[in-house]
Amino acid sequence: MNKKMWDGRFAKATDLAVNAYNSSIAFDARMFRQDIRGSQAHARMLGSIGILSAQDVESIVTGLGQIGADIEAGRLAFDPNAEDIHMFIEAELTARIGDAGKRLHTGRSRNDQVALDLRLYLRDEAQVIREGMLQLYDVLLDLAEQNTETILPGYTHLQRAQPITFGHHLMAYVEMLARDISRLDDCVRRMDVLPLGSGALAGTTYPLDRAMVARELGFAAITQNSLDGVSDRDFALELAGVLSIFMMHLSRLSEEVILWSSQEFAFIELDDAFSTGSSIMPQKKNPDVAELTRGKSGRVFGSLITLLTMMKGLPLAYNKDMQEDKEAIFDAIDTVLLCLPAFTGMMATLTVRPDRMRLAAAGGFTNATDLADYLVKKGLPFREAHEVSGKLVKLCVARGCALEDLTLDEFKQYSDLIEIDIYEAISLETCVSQRQITGAPNADTVRAAIAHARQRFAD
Repeated sequence: MNKKMWDGRFAKATDLAVNAYNSSIAFDARMFRQDIRGSQAHARMLGSIGILSAQDVESIVTGLGQIGADIEAGRLAFDPNAEDIHMFIEAELTARIGDAGKRLHTGRSRNDQVALDLRLYLRDEAQVIREGMLQLYDVLLDLAEQNTETILPGYTHLQRAQPITFGHHLMAYVEMLARDISRLDDCVRRMDVLPLGSGALAGTTYPLDRAMVARELGFAAITQNSLDGVSDRDFALELAGVLSIFMMHLSRLSEEVILWSSQEFAFIELDDAFSTGSSIMPQKKNPDVAELTRGKSGRVFGSLITLLTMMKGLPLAYNKDMQEDKEAIFDAIDTVLLCLPAFTGMMATLTVRPDRMRLAAAGGFTNATDLADYLVKKGLPFREAHEVSGKLVKLCVARGCALEDLTLDEFKQYSDLIEIDIYEAISLETCVSQRQITGAPNADTVRAAIAHARQRFAD
């Protein structure tokens, strides 16, 4: 059995079941790059304050670099019997360079070491996620720009409500995604704080230059309380929250894609490369990417609940419960990174059916509000105008026709204020084009929103 680096106080070897239960290398091994970077920075700092000799610093930094290269190249496998990635790398380093490897841990604890590694890892992964979000953001903008005049019904309660455009509809998701990216940026800003130097919980008596380590690792600041430095997992919770909201947004769009691609709607057709078939029904073309995304949102939500539940009862400072933070946040990250390219590809390749969209907008009395507004502009109080419009809709439902199919005489039976210009006023194109205030579906207004959105993350 491998000798533990902390077993000097113990008279018995750790039970094998406890070894397996306690070990985290199966999932924290993915942080080896961050562990090596953090240890190299720590070694250089120890050398700068005279704790380590220049020769020891050189041996440690070079040895760690070689370990990282060997892991990357597949020449060094992780030891499944190791307690965690930190102990694995330190033991491997000591085996390679001797006593200098044993000096590396001077002035730090695994508590602040793992807090550092996790911040570094999540910061790195957040950047990858951000790039994926931006790619989806651009795809939605492109699709919106192609459909600024593609009329479709807007819905409330999943009932046809008012005519808008497909571009306007997609821009709602662009706004959601912009908030997701902004939240991610805010999360990373609060994550960007160096905990190393907090020790186990009470700092250290060594005169560590924490600012030097922060600069070398690219942190914007250092933690101001050693207890908080090792016990804080707000940054992981916040990232899980950001990813949960993002996945909720993808799930909402997924639901619409599923509806739109059904034969009942037929507003869009998904590309064959982003659809699947049935093992028994030859005609089927299933929106599996959207359905899986809708389902996987719950998995990310579960990671957030796991982290909240794990942290809610912990006294300061570090507790072993906190080892459970990694699998939850890692799974949330993995799930989002799995969803992004498939979902983005699905949206980039779908085919829009403008004819079907317009037919649906024309068939659901989506211009009834504009009829009421027409009467208001003629001087009728809105409540009376609303009643007149409702009665005309009731007439059309009974006859199986649209408002614009009524004759002028039929309109006048309900209000003498209605003139021949009613047909222009309630045309779908007019209903959309007259809505020109910021945020509305007028084509020029949507184009302006798209231009603004393209500049939002231009830097």
